Amino acid sequence: MANNTGNATWQGGLKDGKGTVSTQSGTLDARFSFGSRFEEGVTGTNPEELIGAALAGCFSMFLSSLLENNGTPATEVKTEAKVHLGKDDTGPFIKRIDLTSTAQVEGINNDNFQNLAQKAKEGCPISRALASVPEINLSATLK
Repeated sequence: MANNTGNATWQGGLKDGKGTVSTQSGTLDARFSFGSRFEEGVTGTNPEELIGAALAGCFSMFLSSLLENNGTPATEVKTEAKVHLGKDDTGPFIKRIDLTSTAQVEGINNDNFQNLAQKAKEGCPISRALASVPEINLSATLK
C-alpha cells in the first residue's frame, strides 16, 4: 500500500449542509466515481475519501449547530478528515482518523469552543457509526 491515507475537506455553508467537499481525487459532485487504492491503475474517488468527506461534513454541521445553540454562531467552519488505512488478511481497515477543524466564531472562549468541538466529534451521527475505529483524533482551532 503505497498511499494509505485519504483526505477530504469540507468547507462552506454551516448547519445548512451546503458546503463544498474536496478530496485528493478532486471536488466531489454528481459525477464522482468510485475507485480503490488497492487496485493498480484504478482512478476515481476512494472509499476512504468518501468516509472522510462524510465525517468532515457531519462534524462541521454538528459543531455549527452546537455553536448556534450556545449563542455564538460561526461565520465559517472548515474541517479536514484524514483517514489512515491498514491492511491485514481480511483486507483494508481504518486504523485512525484525524480531524482538523478551524472555525471563525465571535464571543466564545477557547475552553468553551474545545468543549463544543469534543461534543460534535462524539455526537455527530457519522462519528457514532465509526465508533469501531480504534482512534479518531481532533485538533480544533479558533481563528
